[in-house]
Amino acid sequence: MSTTLFPDVVVNGETIPSAAIAAEAQNHPAPSGKPGIAWRKAAQALAIRALLLQEARRRGIPAEVEELAPGRFETEDEALIRALLDEAVSPAPVTEAAIRREWEKGPERFRSPPLWEVSHILCACDPRDAAASRAAETRAAALIARLDGEARDFAALAARESDCGSKDSGGNLGQLGPGDTLPEFEAALRRLDEGAVTAQPVLTRHGWHIIRLNARAPGAVLPFETARPRIAQALEKAAWARGAGDFVETLAARADITGAELAPI
Repeated sequence: MSTTLFPDVVVNGETIPSAAIAAEAQNHPAPSGKPGIAWRKAAQALAIRALLLQEARRRGIPAEVEELAPGRFETEDEALIRALLDEAVSPAPVTEAAIRREWEKGPERFRSPPLWEVSHILCACDPRDAAASRAAETRAAALIARLDGEARDFAALAARESDCGSKDSGGNLGQLGPGDTLPEFEAALRRLDEGAVTAQPVLTRHGWHIIRLNARAPGAVLPFETARPRIAQALEKAAWARGAGDFVETLAARADITGAELAPI
């Protein structure tokens, strides 16, 4: 059923149910109090999906489902869209000159991963146990209040109070790089200045952490030959995305679409 605010979306005579748009809208962030933006983004995404599926079927492309990861497979619709885009989108190869130009725009953008020397104090708990989690968080906050920021004092407190095996080395975890620890831990770490301690405890599946960034080593600028594969891959992805966008625009130009706007929102 259509409404003035959220009309039905129809693509070449195929109606996309409002329930499908509502479900898809959950995947599209929008400012608080403005659900219409999420709805329009969802309607746009599903209209594009319908266009691609219609074109794949018009061309008679078979749905050859591939395994994406052990035990996880594409849906038939995903396989159709992938096969269609493989057939329809053929961007020109990236040239050496283009790779070199991208490098020369700012070689400092291409660096090896940073390294962080980190210490922590763990107040262990099962986060699924609300009472235990609250108690561990309270304990961690009290420990933070006892710290004055000095590395020696942090190590001494970690040796006495931490529930992690690293307590034997004053909480020192050594050098860590991106991906070496849990996402929540790394996110907090990236916000710290050298010598700083998290102002609030940080929750992971292991419990509440107090994190100290002892030192940071920024990644070194990579030489061109080392950075070249990364640059080439990024340019290839960008060229493919432009080609896919142009292909969708071509389909949309000859389609009959109501209830969705395919221009960027």
